[in-house]
Amino acid sequence: MIKKLIEKKNKPILIGEVSCNHNGKISNAKKIIKLAKKNKVDFVKLQTYTADTITLKSNKNDFKIKKGLWKGYNLWDLYNSAQTPFEWQKILFDYAKKLKIKCFSTPFDESAVDLLEEINCPLYKVASFEINHIPLIKKIAETKKPLIISTGMADLKEIDFAFNTASKYGSKEITLLYCVSNYPSKIEDFNLKNIEIIKKRFGCTVGFSDHSMDNRIAYSAVLMGADLVEKHIALNNQKKSHDIEFSIKGNDIKNFRENIDMAWKLRGKSYFYRNKSELNYKIYTRSIYASKNILKNEIISKNNIKVVRPGFGMHSKFYYKILGKKVKKNIKFGDRISGNSILNFNKKKN
Repeated sequence: MIKKLIEKKNKPILIGEVSCNHNGKISNAKKIIKLAKKNKVDFVKLQTYTADTITLKSNKNDFKIKKGLWKGYNLWDLYNSAQTPFEWQKILFDYAKKLKIKCFSTPFDESAVDLLEEINCPLYKVASFEINHIPLIKKIAETKKPLIISTGMADLKEIDFAFNTASKYGSKEITLLYCVSNYPSKIEDFNLKNIEIIKKRFGCTVGFSDHSMDNRIAYSAVLMGADLVEKHIALNNQKKSHDIEFSIKGNDIKNFRENIDMAWKLRGKSYFYRNKSELNYKIYTRSIYASKNILKNEIISKNNIKVVRPGFGMHSKFYYKILGKKVKKNIKFGDRISGNSILNFNKKKN
């Protein structure tokens, strides 16, 4: 699905992540989906979990967030306030279908997969923090549907294990996302060469999940080979949300879309290529011309030929080959030197 869509569109796939930017209101979730459609996002993505399916309702020290963007939160409270309720899922899937934008989700446990299967979720994503949730990966893989795995924090062995598990249990189309799980991510957190490394190692479609506040990073990721970009999206001028700091808002989504498309074009083809319009300027390269009048049977020397612009004459690679040879006819100052005007000269032999 993903690979074919990329080939069909000939541009990177853009996934708009709703996450918790709905701020607990289904009307906001619908507005974000509508915004995604308006700004040519290819897929809109939800998250399917409850606080109880991710963590325990405990106030013990282990469950308290001690640093970062969500410092001070208890895990259960954070997830409870950020969740997209199970009862919204079908409503939002149906709404996206009505608007003709593809919708899918990230389940965080097996019960979420069961729910999403009931509403015919077309593909799934495994979040970075779930890459070691092997029962979840197995459950998703058994659906045989396309799978996107985000790889934040994971080393290559962990990615190997998740990828091989998904393949073992039925996943035929796996996309890996290079991701930095630092919220928000800074430029120094990234190593975009990882995109090339992952693509070479796994031979699959590779994308980029962006939690930064600098859109240039996503554009650069596309230049480095990312075929898919996932970005959190929010309403125009939205000020509050757990994820708002690394989300793009309103009309900025359109600019983001246009810029990753431009990066795709700049990345170009997988073979060495020159545009025909550029080749029109080939005439302004150098070639061999007569720098003086040269009489018939006169010997060609450095004193009567010169390598100059434009490029209509003989290629300069023959410069040393023709020195000392005689000309067949009179050649005037400014005339092109050609093989036909030189005695005993054969380009193929030379």
